[in-house]
Amino acid sequence: MRIFVLALIVLLAPGLTPASEFPVADRVVIEKGARLLHLVSDGQAFRTFKIALGIRPVGDKKSEGDFKTPEGKYTLDRRNPNSDFFLSIHVSYPNSADRREAAELGVSPGGAIMIHGQPNAPSRSEAYYRTQDWTNGCIAVSNSDMIDIWLMTSENTPIEIRP
Repeated sequence: MRIFVLALIVLLAPGLTPASEFPVADRVVIEKGARLLHLVSDGQAFRTFKIALGIRPVGDKKSEGDFKTPEGKYTLDRRNPNSDFFLSIHVSYPNSADRREAAELGVSPGGAIMIHGQPNAPSRSEAYYRTQDWTNGCIAVSNSDMIDIWLMTSENTPIEIRP
């Protein structure tokens, strides 16, 4: 199934333009407290998805291994169709302020924060991934939602992650 979906994306994605049937977000907004990801165009959310966060979701990411999802303004700067999870889009964390704050604390800020689908080799039940915060600090969605997010965002889309 994964290979079929990836082949479909590869075949469709080059032909997709803003004039196609898929709208393209000019911004992504994450509401951590509500566990929602919004795709926004011209100031209006046109799609909203349920998300899972790091296993310690409250508060801003400060250091590698704290299991928190960062808060702030970043960009979606690269895509990985060969991720350990069903597709992934990298969030540009850490930014210069994150690195400076981590240096002041004497810690590594961490990195590899992604929006991604479910694990390719799950170690827990489907219900667990659907109902729990389970990532190391990433933003996780269902695989079908990940396809939509993949198709409705472009490289360097701004993302704001709110508490």
